[in-house]
Amino acid sequence: MISYQPKAEEIKALREATSAPMMDCRKALLDAAGDADRAKTLLLERGAAQAAKKAERVANEGLVTSYVHAGGKIGVLVEVNSETDFVARNPRFSELSRDIAMHIAAMSPQYLDRESVPTEVVDRLREEFAAGVPAGKSAEVGEKIVAGKLNKWFEEHCLLDQTFVKDDSVTVGDLIHRSIGALGERIRVRRFARYALGE
Repeated sequence: MISYQPKAEEIKALREATSAPMMDCRKALLDAAGDADRAKTLLLERGAAQAAKKAERVANEGLVTSYVHAGGKIGVLVEVNSETDFVARNPRFSELSRDIAMHIAAMSPQYLDRESVPTEVVDRLREEFAAGVPAGKSAEVGEKIVAGKLNKWFEEHCLLDQTFVKDDSVTVGDLIHRSIGALGERIRVRRFARYALGE
């Protein structure tokens, strides 16, 4: 029985789809027995695992990137940090920073992540969602409905939870995890500001 060996064009296609290193793409294809979708999932999971390992490291280098939407009516400044200046100068890091800035311009997130949403905002949302639970539902079912609506709200308003504007199969958080896997350093969005003409 001949075991599966990824072809060069399969590895290249996976690399183009994920921007992961070639050897990681080859290993993911081997582990997924040639299933490209499964290989993508494996690369995402491995990127997230690497991100978790690197989460305690200090990331004080990086870039402040600007993006002005066509017509000059929307502008964004975003600070993306890395651990070293070497990674901050990597073209992949620059591309990531620009992609995040462009996403912010398009999707107008209010908060960076769930943790940065003020407690009073979350409490107010819980009350609003609870008031909308249909009468006759048990407390347990009501809690699940509120939790589901709250989760959906986070996905719409928090940058890292939003679906990435250029690829709806990943979130912005997944995009960063992929880059951590590829560049080998902790990467984080520290802050951002979005300006819209007249607002």
